[in-house]
Amino acid sequence: MATVRICVCGDEAVGKSSIITSLVKDVFVTNKIQPVLPQVTLPPTLGTPDNVTTIIVDTSALPHERHTLRKELRKSNVILLVYSDHYSYERVALFWMPYFRSLGVNVPVVLCANKSDLQSNGTTSQVVADEMLPVMNEFKEIDSCIRTSAKEHHNINEVFFLCQKAVTHPIAPLYDSKEATLKPAAVSALQRVFHLCDRDKDGYLNDEEIHYFQMKCFEKPLGDDDLANIKRSIQRFAPASTSKRGINEEGFLLLNKIFAEKGRHETIWIILRKFHYTDSLSLQDTFLHPKFDVPQYSSAELSPAGYRFFVDLFLLFDKDNDGGLNDSELTALFAPTPGVPPSWIDSAFPSCTVRNEAGYITLQGWLAQWSMTTFEEPKTTLEYLAYLGFETPDKGGTAFALKVTKARKRRNKPGRVERNVFLCYVLGASGSGKSSLLSAFLNRPFSQTYHPTIKPQAAVNSVELKGGKQCYLILEELGELEPAILENQAKLDACDLLCYTYDSSEPDSFAHIVELRKKYPHLDELPAVYTALKADQDKTMQRCEQQPDEYTSALNMAAPLHVSVTWTSISELFVHLAECATHPSTAFPKQEEEPIDRTNLYLALGAMVSAAAAFVVIYRRTISSSS
Repeated sequence: MATVRICVCGDEAVGKSSIITSLVKDVFVTNKIQPVLPQVTLPPTLGTPDNVTTIIVDTSALPHERHTLRKELRKSNVILLVYSDHYSYERVALFWMPYFRSLGVNVPVVLCANKSDLQSNGTTSQVVADEMLPVMNEFKEIDSCIRTSAKEHHNINEVFFLCQKAVTHPIAPLYDSKEATLKPAAVSALQRVFHLCDRDKDGYLNDEEIHYFQMKCFEKPLGDDDLANIKRSIQRFAPASTSKRGINEEGFLLLNKIFAEKGRHETIWIILRKFHYTDSLSLQDTFLHPKFDVPQYSSAELSPAGYRFFVDLFLLFDKDNDGGLNDSELTALFAPTPGVPPSWIDSAFPSCTVRNEAGYITLQGWLAQWSMTTFEEPKTTLEYLAYLGFETPDKGGTAFALKVTKARKRRNKPGRVERNVFLCYVLGASGSGKSSLLSAFLNRPFSQTYHPTIKPQAAVNSVELKGGKQCYLILEELGELEPAILENQAKLDACDLLCYTYDSSEPDSFAHIVELRKKYPHLDELPAVYTALKADQDKTMQRCEQQPDEYTSALNMAAPLHVSVTWTSISELFVHLAECATHPSTAFPKQEEEPIDRTNLYLALGAMVSAAAAFVVIYRRTISSSS
């Protein structure tokens, strides 16, 4: 916020104008002050919360000025409500606070008891207890209270500081004074802060982690005495919240509750804002969704820093070191987020990636899942990197964890595609074995039970190419959405390879591929591999004009690969698919061999003959002249 607008209200003769004058002139003005002062603008100064400009507006309580008062109240960010005696104090609860509510003015109110030099009704603590706290408990809009004296210049700077702080560091979203508790949204935000600062994920902030937290939030180290005092403050109210291991989550929340109760809620806001929270206690949209554009024919992938972050995260939460994240470990990992990404739920996570025998996602599957998410929806990866606390030394933001691949050129031209994540659509007739192929890709045992695929399903895994280079391959079966996807040019642009499959033991299976290519001729613009599944069963003649080998030969393409998901050699198919996606020109029809162009050879021979003839002529002339 760049500007804080303060509307100074209260009954006549309570000292509103004197407070403003005392602030501006730094001295009490004894002569008659004009009824309403003109607007005062204070530039940002050292110590001003968040370095804001402050506008102070004086008002009149006279009935004929009520229209101006209403207008100024609605324009304000905070109200300074001044009273000076018992009469004007009673008016606070009976008139002013209900009046603000009737106007629908929803801004914090700072309650100011002025002319404390004239009052003899006890100490400040007694005034606060007897007068201020009861009305504060009744009206939650009141942010804070203070006693001032314009004549003695007592608490004048402080009262306007409270007004600034009520806007820049509001207490209302953080603390419920009636219940004496932190509000749920504040608890949730602080729990996430604790979770991110608990870097070893043992449930405690040890001394090293507290120092990290201190430097991140306040940019200055914490002294040993300060740390000891903090621990003692927590132990006084919750002895079990601190131990040799450090401060647990309960103790961390209690510490922030103490800050709120002591009027140090700006400390809580400093913490929350360092972790990118807004005044409404939601994470900043620019933090969750930074600008990240993927040009056409390019794709998004995790950078080395992104992969390293997700590897470290997996290892941190695999508490039992069994190589997989079980349900409780996944729950703990996603604690600072809204939960597992919705797209993961749609893709039946974790069944779409690699799991161990217990059904828990492995590190290989974890990285494959994030590779697929980044490829298909990079904004989701960026959002979750923010939730999960990705940081870079240079504060480059979450986009540092991603990279954009070089745009693809014409796919039927020789060359390697500069990317490491590939999408392959698996097409074929119902029952041809597409789902079993996806299961085999994830090293799942073969099942005889047939379940028709209704909605698209994907499987993602890493594949080691020849030469040892690793890439990630996404195999996607389209289900009943196949027609819509094959008619969607954007979906086809994202696809790197088509895998046409048929059941070599079913006579009508290959005809589906023939009809599919006739219906969608633009599929010829994509590289493709033909695959005969169920090769472990008896091969049968296909009921179509050409048998598969003849059909592919007529297209000048490689014959179908005969494989079975029950064979261990099925892995060679996945390597082949990944190789074809990497070098797409190899999965297009072979070019007819052109006749050898011997033009240069003929020209060279002609030049040699001419040179030889010239030499002979010159030689003969030389001999003749010698004779």
